[in-house]
Amino acid sequence: MQSTRTGSTSTGLTLQRAAEAVIPGGVNSATRYIGAPYSFVSADGAYVTDADGTRYLDYHAAFGAILLGHNAPVVNDAVRAALTGVDLIGVGVLEAEIALAKLVAEVIPGAEQMIAATSGSEAASQAIRLARSVTGRRLVVKFQGGFHGWHDSVARNVISPPDRAYGLDPLSAGILDEVLAATLIAEFNDIDSVRELFAAYPGQIAAVILEPIPHNVGALVPTDEFMTGLRKLTEADGALLIFDEVITGFRHALGGYQQVCGVRPDLTTFGKAMANGYPIGGLAGSRELMQRFSSAGGDVLLAGTYNGHPICAAAAIATINYLRDHPGFYERTHRLGEQMRTGLRGIVDELGITATVAGFGGVFALYFLQPPIRGYRDLMRNDDDAYLTFHRRMTDAGFLMLPISLKRNHISGAHTEDDIDRTLTAARDVLKGMRSEGIC
Repeated sequence: MQSTRTGSTSTGLTLQRAAEAVIPGGVNSATRYIGAPYSFVSADGAYVTDADGTRYLDYHAAFGAILLGHNAPVVNDAVRAALTGVDLIGVGVLEAEIALAKLVAEVIPGAEQMIAATSGSEAASQAIRLARSVTGRRLVVKFQGGFHGWHDSVARNVISPPDRAYGLDPLSAGILDEVLAATLIAEFNDIDSVRELFAAYPGQIAAVILEPIPHNVGALVPTDEFMTGLRKLTEADGALLIFDEVITGFRHALGGYQQVCGVRPDLTTFGKAMANGYPIGGLAGSRELMQRFSSAGGDVLLAGTYNGHPICAAAAIATINYLRDHPGFYERTHRLGEQMRTGLRGIVDELGITATVAGFGGVFALYFLQPPIRGYRDLMRNDDDAYLTFHRRMTDAGFLMLPISLKRNHISGAHTEDDIDRTLTAARDVLKGMRSEGIC
């Protein structure tokens, strides 16, 4: 679905063609290409500006990595200060690495020690390797619709078409069949589906990994019974429970979604919002588990030239300290999120269209289906054409929403009530037009 906003003489198109000559597909991550040529040249607060001078109110937020707002002064100041110190030594440890690990242990309920990585994918890969080593088991359970990075262990069954959902649906060619087979698929919010896997593979499951809210398919909010059920089931069987809080971590609460739901996992992965856009990830857990890494004399390899990079660590420390020092931050973003969701529900009711508003905190999604929405089976009823059309037309109207099926939208600390009101006005116009065309 191509955008109507960009003409063939645009600077964006010129840059896209130049990129395609030297970068496969013109982008360095496949989901960055959204059908029309976009090249952004500046970002500030809640806004981004493209090479043609068009300004957008940003709800994409770099897949959720931007939490305080683009170019947040508190983060930029910390990064500038870090640039005057060490760059990269590769021996020993830096004060910033120690400070970050201490900070994470203080704010995340399930953390006693942490390791730093450069992405959430790396952190999840380390978590699964650690779980297999600790338990001596081979299998991992993930949920249909959950995304935990590009690594082979879990690169399957995210946004699957109906004919491949819950079956074999790898994200990439080149993954060994035996690796794919070692990851089992369950249904989110359905504890019985998990119990069935534990019964079918007794003593063989090393870990259950999940996004506490699977934001990679919008916003499926877990029930309390599901979360506590996972904790009881894994503890009883001797498997580890891994929370992938790469998106939910620091975005919904300082201590992540585990602080919200009261369920403490064995391991937690995080990234994205923790450094407000700087490339960092991490894995945290109990001291007993984390001591299995080779850095502490254990048998699980820990290596990475850029792990704990001082610039990224400085950005993360500044972001987390800001969140800790401003307890009203979450009340405000949650309130703006509720303003958006309430407004969208009112528009849906007014226009009489088939759609359901979902979300949590500062995250929102507009699914084009009837409720209920509990798991991925429900999302297979979503009208993808309507979903993509809504996001594309909102972007064309100056409100950046990623036009990929089931992707969520994010509110940052830089958004205002007026921003939400203007977004709702535009959403009403877009949805009214879609209804008149018979799209929704």
